This record gives sequence, C-alpha cells and structure tokens, in this order.
Amino acid sequence: MITHRNFYINGAWVAPAVPRDHPVIDPATEEQVAVISLGGQADTDAAVAAANAAFPAWAALTVQERVAHVQNVMKVYQTRADDMAEAIRMEMGAPHDLAHGSQAPSMPWALEDAVAASKQIEWDRPLGDHAPTDRILMEPIGVVGMITPWNWPISQIALKVFPAMIAGCTMVLKPSEEAPLSGIVFAEILHEAGIPAGVVNVINGDGAGVGSQLSAHEDVAMISFTGSTRAGRLISKAASETLKRVGLELGGKGANVIFADADAKAVIRGVRHCMNNSGQSCNAPTRMLVERSRYDEAVTQAAETANAMKVGPTTETGRHMGPVVNKSQWEKIQGLIQVGIDEGAKLVAGGTGLPENVNRGFYVRPTIFADVSNDMRIAQEEIFGPVLCIIPFEDEADAIRIANDTPYGLTDYVQSTDGAKRNRMARALKAGMIEMNGESRGAGSPFGGVKLSGRAREGGVWGIEEYLESKAISAWSID
Repeated sequence: MITHRNFYINGAWVAPAVPRDHPVIDPATEEQVAVISLGGQADTDAAVAAANAAFPAWAALTVQERVAHVQNVMKVYQTRADDMAEAIRMEMGAPHDLAHGSQAPSMPWALEDAVAASKQIEWDRPLGDHAPTDRILMEPIGVVGMITPWNWPISQIALKVFPAMIAGCTMVLKPSEEAPLSGIVFAEILHEAGIPAGVVNVINGDGAGVGSQLSAHEDVAMISFTGSTRAGRLISKAASETLKRVGLELGGKGANVIFADADAKAVIRGVRHCMNNSGQSCNAPTRMLVERSRYDEAVTQAAETANAMKVGPTTETGRHMGPVVNKSQWEKIQGLIQVGIDEGAKLVAGGTGLPENVNRGFYVRPTIFADVSNDMRIAQEEIFGPVLCIIPFEDEADAIRIANDTPYGLTDYVQSTDGAKRNRMARALKAGMIEMNGESRGAGSPFGGVKLSGRAREGGVWGIEEYLESKAISAWSID
C-alpha cells in the first residue's frame, strides 16, 4: 500500500502540521491502495505564503523563460507517463487503455496547447493609433488557488497549472482527495524538472477544509475550480469576502440532437461518447434528442449498443467500461436510475444493481432510458454516470426548445448532413461548446460553458488569459 502523507510546499515534501489520515480506495476492488493526509489551516497558510514569496521572481521572468521551464516538465513526464497512468487507474477506476491512452496523455496535450497559445498573446502592446503613447500590459493576477476534480484528474490539473505558470502566476493546488495519487506524481515531475520552489505547491485536503481555506484566503488573488455546481456556489460565496476572481468549470447535461438525416453511426457514436469514462465527464452527451421519424430505430440501436458494452477490471486491456469513483457516487447513480423507472421512463438497457458476473467494485450497468420527458429529474439533473436519456422531437424549433430547457450549458452536439441546419443549430443552442457530426474541437479551442455550467474558459489563448489582468498606461515613452 502506498503511504504519502506529506505535502509539496516551497519545493520540498513537508509533513502536515496535524496529520489526518485519509484512505484512497481502488473503486474496481473496493480495497484501500493508499493513505494520504488531509491538510488544515496551517498547511494552507504555509503553501500560500510560499506561493506569495515566489511570485515576484517568477512574474519577473520573461514569457519565454517561463515557457522554457514548462517545456522541461514535458521531458520528465516522458519518463513517468506509466506511473501517472497507473496512479489514475488505481485512484478513480479508469480502465488500462483509457488511463494510458487518454487520461495520462492529457497532461502533455494541455502543456503543448499552453505553450502554443503563449505565442499568440500580445503581452505588451499599444492601445491604438489614436493614442500612440498609451500602452496595455498583460500581467499575472498573482497567487491562484486551484481545486481540481477526480474524473479527469491530471487533465484538469494540467489545464490550470501550465497556463497559469506561463501567465506568471504562482499557485496552490488542491487535487481531489478521491484521486490524489496523480497529483503527487505531478508534483514529483515538477520537482525533477526544476520548477523553482514555491511556484507550484500541492496540498491534499477536502473541500470543507483546504478548499474553503483557499477560497477565503486574503492572500489568494484567484480561485480556479472544476467540479459540481453545488460546490461552485459555495466557493463563490467564500471568495466574495475578498473579492477575488473566481473561475468555475461546473456540471453539464449535454443535448445530442440527432436529425433524421444524420449519418448511420450517429446513435452508436452518441451512446459510446456518453458512456466513456463510465459517464463521468461533465461534457458527456447524456440527453439524446432524436427526430421523431428516426426515433424508434434510434432507441433500438442505442439499446443494442449499450447491451453490447462490456464492464470489466481496470487492470485488463481492451475497450470496456470501468467502475465509477466511489460508493457514494454509485449509490447516487442507482438512486437516479430508480427515479427514472418511477417517473415512467422506458428502461431499454441496463438498470439498477451490479452488472452480470460482477460481485465487487463500484460498477454500474450501461443504462438507457427511452420515452423520456425533458421535465423528468433524470433529464434535468447531472447523473454523472453511464445513463443516457432519449427524448423525441418534432422539428428544428422543438429540438432547440428541448435542448435549451436545462439549467446547464456546457457542451451540446448536433448530427445532420445539412450544413445550413447545423450552423443554425450551433447559433441557437445555449452552450459554451457545440460539437457536430462527431468532429472534436481543434487544439486551442476554449473549453467552458454558460449558465450553471460556469463561465470560465480553459485551453488555448483563453486559458492563459484567465490568469492575466490588463494594465493601462499613458505617456509611455516610445523613444
């Protein structure tokens, strides 16, 4: 069993002021695989102090010098990629191929994206021809508290840390206590890469402890949070007393609008996307809206796709689904599946209980509900599990109405061979991201939502600008 109670503060691993043990459970086996310690106020204060002390020197480096430091991290990552993937597999139940092929590689993807975006920002520029001696400087906001989730643990860390580093910020990172092992490997990589002491500090803790302490800390200039909408509200309230900037990446209930003229694989693609990562992705297309003339065919196809999905151990290779992260999440999902049954939705695949031939682990049956009404709880609440709701619609206007009838607005999807129709839909849907015909957004595209999905942006130029403030100057010498 892994024992790692220390925190990474000011370039060194230090013991917690008051140890408070917390078990890390492998959701595939329900066995404890590690023990960490949860931090307290003294640990938070020490990490914030270290970040504050490191800020002037780090911010004073040129962008190119900060980028060079970030690029050194990539070199070390290559030697620790398998360690990172195995940490993620154990802590949150990602199957082997997902952990090694998507979860761990999201770290270098985010790093390379931030480096490329740094070259597109005008860090120091004139205001305009009308004011030749006015200057605009883009400067780091200061110390950033970062609170990251368990579902894509290193992806969410990398999407925050590398842009903030390039911007010139220093930071205190609190990974999820459910998935802390990848954060520990991350800190080890940064240390080996020679990142200056205090630039990135990593403390384990829970939301009520370290999370709340960072949110309210008067020496933290910004909080960047990815997680639930409920927690986002609490963080915003705590941060309001010090008027710090708050960046929120929250939940989603994405609509996948499939028109009758969509390609033959649109439904299969949509089911697989929903079930990816055991349904534990905020941008999952969990509401499948299907045009009435294709609806019956889509329900049959979706059920067949879900029933063919395999659920299995995370240590095995192959394209199968792993468990959800913990017992409380499993119980929440089971409860909402039962709610769907009680609400009168038609269960066409999956259901409550463990999958066949599974007697331990937090595994959920890939579940499909048809004949769902958009006012049902299962259509309005983020389930965060492998559960898909299929809803019929009559025409384009009806599809827009149903898709937008949600408190969330992260990612919506459109499937149609009619380009003009796709473009109209993309303009009408109230979401931060629209993906169409199975085509992913390109590198450098911003990730973020609207409404209760939060309004932060991560990735590309937007991801760096989250951590910058503009300084307007007059009478700038141009001699």
